[in-house]
Order: sequence, then structure tokens, then C-alpha cells
Amino acid sequence: MNNRRKKMIPALRFSEFESNGEWGNTIIGSLGSFYYGKSAPKWSLSEDAKTPCVRYGELYTKFGPVIREVYSRTNIEPEKLRFSKGGEILVPRVGEKPEDFGKCCCYLPLEGVAIGEMISVFETKENPLFYTYYFKSMYRQFAKVVEGQNVKNLYYKELEPLPIGITSPKEQKKIADCLLSLDDLILTQNEKIKSLKRYKNALLQQLFPHNGKAVPSIRFSEFANRKKWDEKPMKDVFSLEQGYAFSSKDSVSNGVRWLKIADVGLQKMTPKSPSFLPEEHKNKFEKSIVNKGDYVMALTRPILSGELKIAQVDDEYDGALLNQRVAKIVTSNDQSFIYFLLQKSNIVEKIEKNIAGAEPPNLSSKHIEKINIYIPERDEQEKIAKVLSSLDLIITNACSWLENLTQHQTGLLQQLFPQLEGDH
Repeated sequence: MNNRRKKMIPALRFSEFESNGEWGNTIIGSLGSFYYGKSAPKWSLSEDAKTPCVRYGELYTKFGPVIREVYSRTNIEPEKLRFSKGGEILVPRVGEKPEDFGKCCCYLPLEGVAIGEMISVFETKENPLFYTYYFKSMYRQFAKVVEGQNVKNLYYKELEPLPIGITSPKEQKKIADCLLSLDDLILTQNEKIKSLKRYKNALLQQLFPHNGKAVPSIRFSEFANRKKWDEKPMKDVFSLEQGYAFSSKDSVSNGVRWLKIADVGLQKMTPKSPSFLPEEHKNKFEKSIVNKGDYVMALTRPILSGELKIAQVDDEYDGALLNQRVAKIVTSNDQSFIYFLLQKSNIVEKIEKNIAGAEPPNLSSKHIEKINIYIPERDEQEKIAKVLSSLDLIITNACSWLENLTQHQTGLLQQLFPQLEGDH
């Protein structure tokens, strides 16, 4: 039996604290006290209500590590609510995935905010921002004490005995400031991406005709004297070539990539769980092969948050076999032009209307063939596609930088706090 105790020293430490020795050992319950928020149900919410509030679901969807502003207001009588003093740590009490409880802890620096009932509120005289980040680094330990099957619960009585470290106020502040500055960078980058996407959506509306007009609001000078765009039904502009209904029995551990619905995201491929088919299937199902540069569209639940699930095939899916409920866009026009055309909000709205009523909603050629669109000559198509593709590249690079920042943050959270036995 190994009785060696793991030292309470972080893997990464600021130089001015290296001679301070180990952090102290304690438990969460010794650092402060918990209480539960009180009910601010959905029916009580109103934009003109007087009382700002935080609800547990928003810890998962709205906030980063710091709650900088609130998004909900409640009409519940103030005497029936619990209000923040400013400086609390909020931990979701209810959730779906055990590891998300710790990851979604938030620091609430705002005073006078009503806190919802499905939230555990932690008050401490230590640096609360520091311990918010510390809690987030402990998401695995939090997950181990989550209870329940379908609906998961994390009661604060299970958090109180969890071991945790404590260091000097100066080191706490140094670590909190470091991680907060990184959060600020991530927040700024997120806003940049949102602005770029808003700009792209505005450009889409201006580079393509709308409101029944046969020419766009903005037209490149070299095409100013050209004829109006031709109005055509979609069936005369492109077609959807569906994949094959491969059986799950065909799946193998290694072979040719199998492109399924889940692999098609919003303007990008999403290779989360790769699947493969036997190599010999490439000869047998040659018509279902897609190549880099092709465009594919999900046909089941094809619309998410008002956007069409359509993406360009990248290196990872080059030569993949297409599954039945995914289609390849086939056209004699510029493929990229058609790809951007299908991202226009009014086009997506028409498609959504045509597939409404079915569960799950399924898209087929019959749902789009009679939708009329305007098409310019080939060289104008290429010019528009080139401009929008360059903007897409800027957005992709911005998203990659955001991903790098997020990964850096994840690494820092694991290195700036001591890792206890069994944390990995």
C-alpha cells in the first residue's frame, strides 16, 4: 500500500510564490457556507419586471465564469426571493451531465440579484473569484457526488466535505486576475466572431436579390450594366443527390469514412464520432462518394437555430461515403455560390415552412424544387462566392483562435491548482 501523500503544490506557479511551500489542506465546507436560492419560475419572467434574477439554466447557457449582466427579470414578490450581496459563487443544483456542474460554476459580483431555487449559493471570506475557478477545475470531483438518473442533482451537503487547497490572499488574487484576463480575451474574441457573423448575414442580404427584385442591393461595378438576374425554380439550378442506406452491420473499426447526419453542422463539418465502412464499398457504391470541395446537406432536422445544416467537405471527409439522410449538392452553376445562396435567411424560412408538420422534419427535393430564386451569369456567381469565401476564412480563423484560447484556459485551470489523487 502506498501511503505517500501527494503534495498540495500546483504544477504551474508564479515565481514570487515558489518559496511559499505547500498550500494548506481543508474542505469546501470550512471555507464558507451554502444556501439554496428561491423560486423565480418561468411564468414569472417579464421584460418589464422590476427584479433582476439568475435562473439555474442560465448558468449552463448564458454565463461564463463571471456574471457581468443578468438577462431575466421576475415579478415574484421580493420577500419571497433570496438576493445576492455581491461576491457569491453559484453552483447549478440540477443538470443533465455530471461533469457540467463544476464546469458551469459562476461568480456573481452584482448586488441585489434574485437567485433561483435550483442554484447552490456559496459565500466565503476567501477570494470568491479564485474559488470559482478552483471549483471549475474540480469538475471531476463534483461529478462523483452527483445523484440521480435522468435528472441529475448536486446537493451542497455533498460538496461541503470535498478536499480543497487554500493559499495566501496574494496568491489567490494573482491566480484569479490571471484567469480573469484570459476570460476577457475569450469574451472579446466571442464578440468579434458574433460581429463577423452579423456582417456576413447583412452581406448575404445585400449581395443577393430580395423582396421580389431581380438585382441585388449591392452589385460589383463590372456587372452594373449586365442584365437582371434570371428567376428560376431551385430544381433548375441544383439537385440533391442522396447517399445510400448503409446498415449499421456494415460498420468497421477502420476503412473508408462514413459521412452521417451528425457530421454535418452549420457551415462546417463536425467530426466528433468517426464511423467507417469497408474499403471495398468505394467500388460498390461509387455514386455515394464525396470529395473535398463538395457541399453536403443534412436532410433530417436540417435546420438548427434558423440556419441550414450545410457544409463543405474538408480533408477529413475527402473520399467519404455518403449516408442516406445526407445529400450532395449537384449543380452546373458555381457550387460555392449555391452554398451561400442557401444560407440566406429568407431561403431558410421558405424551406422550414415547406417541411413543417413532420416529426422529425425531413427535407427532400420536393420541398425545394418549386422555390424560386434569382441566378446571375457564371462570372458574377464566382465573384460573389469569392468575396463570401474570403469572409468565411476570416471567421474560421477567428473561431480557431477562440478554440486555442479556450484550450489554453482549460490547461491553466488544471495547472494553477493542485491536483488531488484521483483527479485525472
